[in-house]
Amino acid sequence: MSSKSFIFFVALLGSAVLTGCAKKPAPPAAPAAVEVGVVTVTASPVTLTRELPGRTSAFRVAEVRARVNGIVQKRLFDEGSDVKAGQPLYEIDPAPYQAALDSARASLARAQANATSIRLQEERSRQLVGALAISQQEYDNALASLQAAEADIAAAKAAVQSAEIDLGYTTVTSPISGRIGRAEVTEGAYVQAATATLLATVQQLDPLYVDLTQSSTEVLQLRRALAEGRLTATATGDAKVALLFDNGSPYAEEGSLEFSDVTVNASTNSITLRAIFPNPRGELLPGMFVRARLDEGSTPAALLVPQLGVTRNTRGQPTALVVGADGKVELRVLTVDRAIGNQWLVADGLKDGDRVIVQNLQRIGPGVTVTAVPATNVPELTR
Repeated sequence: MSSKSFIFFVALLGSAVLTGCAKKPAPPAAPAAVEVGVVTVTASPVTLTRELPGRTSAFRVAEVRARVNGIVQKRLFDEGSDVKAGQPLYEIDPAPYQAALDSARASLARAQANATSIRLQEERSRQLVGALAISQQEYDNALASLQAAEADIAAAKAAVQSAEIDLGYTTVTSPISGRIGRAEVTEGAYVQAATATLLATVQQLDPLYVDLTQSSTEVLQLRRALAEGRLTATATGDAKVALLFDNGSPYAEEGSLEFSDVTVNASTNSITLRAIFPNPRGELLPGMFVRARLDEGSTPAALLVPQLGVTRNTRGQPTALVVGADGKVELRVLTVDRAIGNQWLVADGLKDGDRVIVQNLQRIGPGVTVTAVPATNVPELTR
């Protein structure tokens, strides 16, 4: 081989080697870590509340009924107005009861006059029996007649009193102060004492009761948590109660829990609670459906996590993705107690300082390396 041919061969071989090196693929670059928004869980004291359905009822209810027979002559109130205790509401024809009273008074006067004559006779008989002018039997008869006359007077007085009571019942008055409803009878109607004809209903609306129902299971859980020290009882003796209307708006006045029933309703497995609320402006009316918010106690180190950071696995268990110390995603199975606003109260599965991922959840999974940044545009947390 000539020198020129050798040089050409070496050049060709070097070009092939260089071409082969140029075609070799470069190693793949490491993927960039996904940026995720996190919320750092911090233990803090939280007052636990529970909302219960309830219904309002009047503080007092008085059904005004007829206590004598007769024709209604007048109605003395405006329907839906406020009335005072003792205020006249109806007038029933008093004529027959006035006549009965006059007759009873006349009978009393006759009994008193008869007793006067018999008393004088008894006094004379006492003197004569002392002088042995009459027998002891005659005096005993005079004394018995006097006692019978005094009994007639007592009976006549009772008849007068009964007639006065019946006459008083012809003016029907309100037994309590409150708001009166519609009139059940009109002028000219015949009412009866035997059937206790309903005339109207008066209800005291300030204050007002709210009757609530709570599951017996929840009551037992609350008592167990208090006994174990996981909850601290409220400082006040009477549990304070807040009220919400059916549209979610709060009622301005604060109420208090009056009592808790000692019997569990067998059909609903619930316990009845009763709260009392002031009602100075008459906003609450009997029969309204409301929700009451009760303070159950407080937990000194509650862990709250936003609900948008909690999902469910195939078993229905709540789970959350947490950024570990090495920057990798960890899957935690949680035990949640209840919802507080837009957060979950976590009983187990998280600890103070954990960083829960709430944004870019769809781009990551357990074991993925991520870059944690504080979450932005997260809905304001409520309690």
